Amino acid sequence: MKKYDLISIGTGSAMTIVDVLIKENPNIKVAVIDKDEPGGICLTRGCIPSKILLYPAELVRGIEKAPELGVEAEIKHVNFRKIMERMRALIQTDIDGIRQGLSESKNIDYYRSVAEFVAPYTLKVGNEIITSQMILLCTGSRPIVPRVDGLTEAGYHTSDTILKMEQLPKSIAIIGGGYIAAEYGHFFSSMGSRTTILGRNPQFLPQEEPEISALAQRELGKHMTIMTNCEVRQARKAPGGERILFAFDKRTQNTIEIKAEEILVASGRGPNTDILHPEKGGINTDKNGWIAVNEYLETSQPNVWALGDADGKYLFKHVANYEALVVYYNAVLKRNMKADYHAIPHAVFTYPEIASVGLSEKHAVEEYSKDGILIGASRYQDTAKGEAMGLEDYFVKVIVQRETMKILGASIIGPYASILIQEVITLMYTKEQTAFPILIGMHIHPALSEVVENAFRSLMTPDEYHQVLEHHYGLS
Repeated sequence: MKKYDLISIGTGSAMTIVDVLIKENPNIKVAVIDKDEPGGICLTRGCIPSKILLYPAELVRGIEKAPELGVEAEIKHVNFRKIMERMRALIQTDIDGIRQGLSESKNIDYYRSVAEFVAPYTLKVGNEIITSQMILLCTGSRPIVPRVDGLTEAGYHTSDTILKMEQLPKSIAIIGGGYIAAEYGHFFSSMGSRTTILGRNPQFLPQEEPEISALAQRELGKHMTIMTNCEVRQARKAPGGERILFAFDKRTQNTIEIKAEEILVASGRGPNTDILHPEKGGINTDKNGWIAVNEYLETSQPNVWALGDADGKYLFKHVANYEALVVYYNAVLKRNMKADYHAIPHAVFTYPEIASVGLSEKHAVEEYSKDGILIGASRYQDTAKGEAMGLEDYFVKVIVQRETMKILGASIIGPYASILIQEVITLMYTKEQTAFPILIGMHIHPALSEVVENAFRSLMTPDEYHQVLEHHYGLS
């Protein structure tokens, strides 16, 4: 049995802890285990490769809009194969660099294998048994594949396998209506595929504010078919190779038939803790299979910590990076730092882009009451820069506590949403968490950042806000 000072399962965000410990302790011995390519899901098959693909898609949509601004441009050809090969080459360079670092480190034994607990603090890796009194579980997640009769026989892709695609399909049907479905729907439709999104939830992008989702569906729907409240129940492969999906429309109670050359399952991600056998290590999981942790991110077994997708809280790389910091403070520095999730941001890199942070209006009302909050909103087109860019209907929504001006949440739909929202995110991590710095601070004119300032300068009651929504957008 090999003994280590630390065992890390996963080569994602947990590696930041490993790197710091090696720098601080030149003689430390660490086991790093990953059954997949090193780098974690974000690098190997998640946010980084998908964003490499989405930038060309953004360019396509921008070029299509150019004639409205007096620039006569046209797209002669979209080289799908080149776009895919560039993506794979870029991430492979990073993967190779991480692999080399792991393999050459005198402090690390790198295991490219499945790990499973055989006893508390004891793991079987390949043919070896290893042990440590400190273990990091950064085991990631895997795609959820819904139970659809005939789906396996018909053949399908997930977000894990779609990156290997060599040829652009003439058509693609995407099962799911969340972030992954929206982003890949945007990508494939921009590349030229006839794209259909099938979401079982009544709302497209159900995690977003309803008015944000409605506007996103309207704009993205100009380039693809988006169907909500539809449950895919059956799939089969036609003699000619085309796939056929049969979906039940919950509104009409009718069965809809969708034909496509390829199927992408993008219905979310779930835990992969089953292969770890955490119960043998004395580690509890929740009812859905995620590793259960306390507010310090420690599992039911002392000095065994879980972070990132493994704990199932928020499946974002930036959350995993933050949780790695919390684990470092608690496991190494013994600081008793609680994980704070009051302002978790995210973005959806579609066209238009979407970004959100903090509480939605529904949850803000539940926590602070309808009379206890104010909502501000401002349209891109009502700024000089937005007008110059020819933008219409995109907007910023902010929510504050009425008495204190504490920022509770914000949502943005429009160009550079993921950048514009950072001003709000940063203030939500200050001690006061108020909007006053935005109101008294200078904003460059004319710049898009003024749309955020204007939103905070137009606070109103929730009822007044919904009247504005109805007047400007036909949304309520």
